[in-house]
Amino acid sequence: MIFDVLRDKIVEILNVDPKEITEETTFIGDLCADSLDVYQIIIGVEDALDISLDGEDVETISNVGEAVLLIEKVMERK
Repeated sequence: MIFDVLRDKIVEILNVDPKEITEETTFIGDLCADSLDVYQIIIGVEDALDISLDGEDVETISNVGEAVLLIEKVMERK
C-alpha cells in the first residue's frame, strides 16, 4: 500500500511510467528528480497518508525502497 501511494505520487509529479518504478529506483539518478520534485513527492505522500516525515530523515532517502521504509516507521509510531 505504501509503495503504491508513493509510486502514484511519483507518477503524478514526474510524469513517468509507473512500470519504471521499483524499490531500487533512485529519485535523482533514475527519475531525474531534483530536490523540489522530491519535496513535492514527500508532501503528497504525507497528505495522502496523514503523516509527517522529519526533514532530516527525508534528506537521507536516495531510493524508493528507503522512502517506503521511512514511511513504514513513521506509520508504526502513529
